[in-house]
Amino acid sequence: MLKRPELLIPAGGPEQLEAALLYGADAVYLSGNELSLRAKCDGFSIDELKAGVAKAHAVNTKIYYCLNAMPYNRQLDDVISMLKILPETGVDALIIADPGVIWLAKKHCPDMEIHLSTQAHSVNAAAVEFWKEVGVQRINLARELGKEDISEMIKRFPEMEFEIFVHGAMCLAISGHCLMSAWVNKRPANLGQCTQPCRFEYRGRRFNEISLTVEEKLRQGEDCWEIEQGDHFSAIFAPSDLCLVPYMDELVAMQPASLKIEGRTKSPSYVAQVTDIYRTALDIACIKQGIEPKFTPKRQDIDKEEFMLELFNSSGKNPRPLTTGFYLPERQDRKAPENYVPRPIVAKLVKQIKPNFYEVDVRSTWHKDKDASFLLPCMERPTVPSAKYTLYNHAQNEADTLHPGLRGYIQLEEGTLPETLPENIFIRA
Repeated sequence: MLKRPELLIPAGGPEQLEAALLYGADAVYLSGNELSLRAKCDGFSIDELKAGVAKAHAVNTKIYYCLNAMPYNRQLDDVISMLKILPETGVDALIIADPGVIWLAKKHCPDMEIHLSTQAHSVNAAAVEFWKEVGVQRINLARELGKEDISEMIKRFPEMEFEIFVHGAMCLAISGHCLMSAWVNKRPANLGQCTQPCRFEYRGRRFNEISLTVEEKLRQGEDCWEIEQGDHFSAIFAPSDLCLVPYMDELVAMQPASLKIEGRTKSPSYVAQVTDIYRTALDIACIKQGIEPKFTPKRQDIDKEEFMLELFNSSGKNPRPLTTGFYLPERQDRKAPENYVPRPIVAKLVKQIKPNFYEVDVRSTWHKDKDASFLLPCMERPTVPSAKYTLYNHAQNEADTLHPGLRGYIQLEEGTLPETLPENIFIRA
């Protein structure tokens, strides 16, 4: 009998966790601000972690804690201290990459489930056999594997849980084993300090603009690498972001334990949008295959193109190209349409003050002449025309513009929306 794969969402801090829970995560992975591969995200203190676990468990969502850095000897005492604390927080599993940390986890918290990080670069059946003997319950398969290899691994080891990345940043190095940040900025990626210099924007100093498409000698006529630069800086080293949402039907049929999204350094609004998109796509695919969904979308005819446009919008004004990575035999890349006009997240709805009157936390400049779309779970996007709402500033004085970093208010014309809006949803305009 087919099962619904888990949707695993990143949370760099408490607000991202809140967004993930609201928009339908089955599980969330997070960390403190050290000993993980995202040391520059806000992370969770122990008290915040306990509170977050309680919130997640209240809505049947699991929490996985990342200890997936590659620690040096001088850091092992800190690792041991954290391992002794984590069982009392209630987290459901540990995500680990280093064999030494796995050994320490088995010693200091033997009852905790261990999930193997992508950093371990698991690409073959012998490695799976090894990690299974070590006591690992779940393996995140390397992004370098194609769908045939992934499917074969899942079928070969029905007793093992497998997790695959379906969306987000792809590292230039093998499963994240990159030295670029250490070389350029003296901040080692494998200690969680990656500054992502591959994603910095660069500009040539001896020319004004460049458009270069490279072909390789033995594959003449094929575009191998494309670099574009105008008058501004360009991210010439970074690959596209992985995106497998168009293949959700076959991903569900493949039956991995978990579909994972990258992004522990991303904003709460990004987490909200991407969680909502993949939750909706996953639930629609499950319904098609006779599997009980987590949510039941009112619209079950959302096509791949609409999902893709929503994903481009989640990345802001200059969205990165989306790619199938190594999933298909021949990579397929997709840029935002030429006529693409982003609709930014302008606010998060905090709470209802009175009927049709809501307090909002402003995230980017919000002009009154823009229609407002409310991001409800299951990709519902009720839109209120600009003529049917009024903005108020923090002092509750009517305003034409609200500015980021401040609280404001929105009053909807009576009857514009059929029901009370849930707290903590995001608003586009």
